[in-house]
Amino acid sequence: MPGLFITFEGGEGSGKTTQLKALLAHLRSTGRDAIETRDPGGTPIGRQVRELLLDRENRRMAPVAELFLYEASRAQLVFEVIRPALARGRIVLCDRFTDSTVAYQGHGRGLDLDLIARLNNVATQGLQPDLTFLLDLDPAIGLARAMQRMAQRNERHDRIENEILGFHQRVRAGYQAIAVAESRRVVILNASRGTGEIAGEIRRRMEELLRPSAPSPEVGTPTLG
Repeated sequence: MPGLFITFEGGEGSGKTTQLKALLAHLRSTGRDAIETRDPGGTPIGRQVRELLLDRENRRMAPVAELFLYEASRAQLVFEVIRPALARGRIVLCDRFTDSTVAYQGHGRGLDLDLIARLNNVATQGLQPDLTFLLDLDPAIGLARAMQRMAQRNERHDRIENEILGFHQRVRAGYQAIAVAESRRVVILNASRGTGEIAGEIRRRMEELLRPSAPSPEVGTPTLG
């Protein structure tokens, strides 16, 4: 049985990592072979690249250099983790993937979307998620959540979190454009709801996908709010 590749996307503080871990626990509790990873990161090389990308001291990083670093980390992740796991029939849950680059570097930074599409295709060898959960949230609320979380952990915000609100608003608009263009793949979720309610919807969507002989989930055009 072929594996399944599921990605979680969203802006800062949207709760995507929390929801990924909740789904992972659910899948494992039902006896399914599931793993988690993240992009950037997920490999020793990727973790080193992640540190470069998020280090707030790297304020002068060129947008194109940032793009290439994300793609380099992604290429290693696909080669070392994702494709081997899928080949063994595992369910792979990934915290961010190519949609993040379209939203952040394309819509957020203003880089050419066709260039990003070509580089994403090269880095992934054409791999695309079977299903993507997009946690949609007002960036002002998400950033406030992220700041609160960091204060609790005595951490400082990273280079991406430190961007102005306008940048994060463009990222959200980019994600919404992806959700409209790829409504059969992307499930857009209102992330202002309680974590339990969101987790329940994600589980239902996954069970639909895992049901034997189930057709691809018909998501339909999302309601953007």
